[in-house]
Amino acid sequence: MHSNHLLLEEPIRMASILEPSRASFFPAMTKIVGTLGPCSRSVEVISGCLKAGMSVARFDFSWHDAEYHQETLENLKAAIKSTKKLCSVMLDSVGPELLVVNKTENDITLEADDKVILTPDQGQEASSEVLPINFAGLSKAVKKGDTIFLGQYLFTGSETTSVWLEVDEVEGDDVVCVVKNAATLSGSLFTMHASQIRIEMPTLSDKDKQVISTWGVQNKIDFLSLSYTRHAEDVREAREYLSKLCDLSQTQIFAKIENIEGLTHFDEILQEADGIILSRGNLGIDLPPEKVFFFQKSAIYKCNMAGKPAVVTRVVDTMTNNLRPTRAEATDVANAVLDGCDAILLGAETLRGLYPIETISTVGKICAEAEKVFNQDQYFKKTVKYVGEPMTHLESIASSAVRAAIKVKASMIICFTSSGRAARLIAKYRPTMPVLSVVIPRLETDELKWCSSGAFEATQSLIVRGLLPLLADPRHPAKSIDATNESVLKVALDHGKTLGIVKPHDRVVVCQKVGDASVVKIIELED
Repeated sequence: MHSNHLLLEEPIRMASILEPSRASFFPAMTKIVGTLGPCSRSVEVISGCLKAGMSVARFDFSWHDAEYHQETLENLKAAIKSTKKLCSVMLDSVGPELLVVNKTENDITLEADDKVILTPDQGQEASSEVLPINFAGLSKAVKKGDTIFLGQYLFTGSETTSVWLEVDEVEGDDVVCVVKNAATLSGSLFTMHASQIRIEMPTLSDKDKQVISTWGVQNKIDFLSLSYTRHAEDVREAREYLSKLCDLSQTQIFAKIENIEGLTHFDEILQEADGIILSRGNLGIDLPPEKVFFFQKSAIYKCNMAGKPAVVTRVVDTMTNNLRPTRAEATDVANAVLDGCDAILLGAETLRGLYPIETISTVGKICAEAEKVFNQDQYFKKTVKYVGEPMTHLESIASSAVRAAIKVKASMIICFTSSGRAARLIAKYRPTMPVLSVVIPRLETDELKWCSSGAFEATQSLIVRGLLPLLADPRHPAKSIDATNESVLKVALDHGKTLGIVKPHDRVVVCQKVGDASVVKIIELED
């Protein structure tokens, strides 16, 4: 991988751009989160998604119930078993989501300049004149001139399935709006987004808590995507709730930044969250178009420097119905990788899109090409400068391992870890080669029974750029006393060979604990 590394700043032969990409065992080091739903829930399709590069499966509870999602998850487990591809599970909370309720599921046609009433009276039938909503406080939150967006998949400006409304007047609990563009709304639920307006609803709703405490606990979810995170307190409250559910005390919380309020409190939210999802669909409505790129680059930079995963959404919307992305979308994916994102999240593209497998494959290929021209040297220097001196012991070891791997043109970095923290720190410095995170489970007891931890640490690395997890035998200590720990190292090297990362005479950098010391060593593989 390192041998093909180029820099956009250096002169290149333009014809070389057309040369076929070298085949790889995985599409990219940037991870892909796929949302599973109606078009992507069979064992066959999920298997195809895993082979194409999906490493995290997202379950969006805005769609369908727990029973439906459980069936999908069982299919995911079967697909993992048949493909031997690891995949972690993300539960996406509903949060304070505003919805239009269309019980008849009849198409609703809205014409430009017509008026439509948004009402909290859900007993009324949805029509082109009246749209029932799930929030009684809208009339108190909006004023004349405010903008509201509706659609099954929010307004992008290029389709006729979403609509832009402007508040004309408030009549009691009802809000009268002027339709600004013609559209046809289809389905039973439409998302509603009130631009730059605070909605007084809890971030973690009662419905969310019920789903987490049942479905989430039953399936020991790896990640909770906390929709509409607006304050650091939202993350603290969610973590406190998870801590009461023993099986989810290690579940990581990814804060979804979806509106101006979340953007304003971004720094405090980042401190509390385990990772950030840049929900560009909703946020792209709140922000002026010319500010969207600024937020993305700034947010990803802050995540990178904090060593926390940054996930970007809404990149290839048109692939919901088309086999190829637009030129702008392809460039957008590449720019997200060059900005430093850890993962690309696909929503409607895989949930109800016609080509979920092809979409994942295409995005993966774009990511892989962008990674070839990622300026690692510049990024490394920037990160070291940001961290400053004196570095912590672990930070120093992590940066040294990456520096050594690049200097000797290593094919892989192996990191032995029990918590996963050391491997994540190595990945923070964005090495150009994969990092094999060998998670050594910890055996623990409550004096009644033994149990091992480590599964969470392994699967949670599946959202971190460049990390490849391997759950080792718990009988092998992560902390070696003989400086070799040959047996577990051999397992790791054999795994690297099986994946096609390393071959004879390649160099590998190994990072591990030896007694109380941390050691970085370079080994060269024999025939």
